[in-house]
Formats: sequence, C-alpha cells, structure tokens
Amino acid sequence: VGPDLGQDSIKAGFIALVVGFLLVIMFIFFKYRIFGFITNIALVINLFLLVGVLTLFEATLTLPGIAGIILTVGMAVDANVLIFERIKEELKDEKNNILAFDSGYIKSRTAIIDANITTLLAAIILFFMGSGPIKGFSVTLGIGIFTTLFSVYFIARLFTSLYVSKNRNKENLI
Repeated sequence: VGPDLGQDSIKAGFIALVVGFLLVIMFIFFKYRIFGFITNIALVINLFLLVGVLTLFEATLTLPGIAGIILTVGMAVDANVLIFERIKEELKDEKNNILAFDSGYIKSRTAIIDANITTLLAAIILFFMGSGPIKGFSVTLGIGIFTTLFSVYFIARLFTSLYVSKNRNKENLI
C-alpha cells in the first residue's frame, strides 16, 4: 500500500471513529438521560486517558490503532449499559435507590470483568503472535481495557453515586 492510500485509510478510519463516537454519545444520552450524560463524560475522559498513555509510549496512530480505540469505546459503552440495565432490574425489587445503585454495580461487575479479561487475554496473544499492525492493535486494545475499567469504576461510578445520593428519594431515577 502506497503512502497516499495508507493516509487515506487512516483518515477514513479517523472519520469512522468520530462519526461512530458521536452516534454512540447520542444513543446513550437518549437512552439513559442523566446517566447517559455521565457515561458520555466518562467516555471522553476514557479517550483522553487512552490517547495520553499512547502518547507516553510514543505510539504512532495507525489504522489498527484506530480500530483498537473504536473497540475500546464499544467495550466502555457495553460496561455502562450492563451496569445501568442491572440498576433498572434492582430498582424493580429494591425501593431504596442507593441500595439498588450499589447492588447494580456489584452484580454487573462479574460480567464486565469477565469480558475485559477475555479481551485482554486475546490482546496479549495477538501481541506475542502478531506482527507490526497487529501488535499496534493489541497494544491500543490492552491499554484501552485498563482505561475503560478505570473510567467505568472510578469516574462514572463517582458521578453516578453523587447523582443518586443527591436524588435518593426520586421515583424514576433511571
């Protein structure tokens, strides 16, 4: 692939990342309202963390790296959707919003950790078995898994817990 075609592919991949990210942000916001807004803040912070760590490693952004970032965004959204749907289920049985919130995070943790560890193992295998572009994808994906878990369990949970504790008596929390 010539340099012009490679640059076009990277440009198209970046456009796909931006368009996909914007569509995800809109969907999450309309589906979960304030919780979606909190998720969107955590997603943006997740992307900044990921790009920051990649910058520390002096990584060059390639098409496989962009694909790793796109997959990271998908996994972050998946984790938040699992948590919020679990909180909805807990709110049906539990009248205390704070207990339902905490229980939703605790009960969804197993599925989220399982999915992320499985993906991390795949990224490790790709790193050791793959060559150039595959290694770039696996590094981006591996770092993205850690930034995703950090943003979901520290940033998003902090903001959602502040919202829930402030609105603990609200009827339709989510």
